[in-house]
Amino acid sequence: GVGGQGTLLASKILGKAAMDSGYDVKVSEVHGMSQRGGSVVTYVRYGEAVYSPVITKGQADVILSFELLEAARWLPNLKLGGTIVTSTQQINPMPVVTGAMDYPSEIVEDMTGIGVDLRAFDAPEIARRAGSERASNVALIGLAADVLGFDHEILRNAVAACVPAKALEVNMKAYDMACDSINKYGAAHYRDIIARYCKVDAAVADSIPADVRYRHAAPPREEDLARAGKWLAGKKEVYGKK
Repeated sequence: GVGGQGTLLASKILGKAAMDSGYDVKVSEVHGMSQRGGSVVTYVRYGEAVYSPVITKGQADVILSFELLEAARWLPNLKLGGTIVTSTQQINPMPVVTGAMDYPSEIVEDMTGIGVDLRAFDAPEIARRAGSERASNVALIGLAADVLGFDHEILRNAVAACVPAKALEVNMKAYDMACDSINKYGAAHYRDIIARYCKVDAAVADSIPADVRYRHAAPPREEDLARAGKWLAGKKEVYGKK
């Protein structure tokens, strides 16, 4: 992201969630010219054993971007098959402010056009509806929750542990609203999770109608999975099991 967007707090939340999930965690921060709206990047690495905090080109499983142009800037770091979750917020860098160049157009279209798994959301709008645009960073974590793969309650608890008490209520609301907004994708968005849980092929999971929806992400709760399973159970005479 850029300076002032809460990138460092977001990395703290993700690092906490990773540790609480039992992983070895390394977090690295590169501030840049953050006080002037410059680029700010943090690396969060977690796994069974992590020896370096730095993520180099082609290594990132997930890129979480709080500003649209920053998503394009850090695209080379994404590994093949990785995912970018970005806010659609646009903050003019200095060359745009001075009139030396225009803000690039069609960033989302250009990246998806070359096959990037890109998920773009209006995180500031969700945060505003929760009570404060300053909660955009936490909203984006909620929007990326299913991609990050942490248990839903572990992520919520990490937000609660890292956000200052005076801003906790609005941030928790932003997180929950962001998770719920994933509903617009319906069950198809969770095809792979449904396929594993219900022991069916991905094509079968894709057949679940849009009104069979998950209520939360990161990953879906038991009742969400049961909802998909119940629908599939009625179709087992057609589809069978894996």
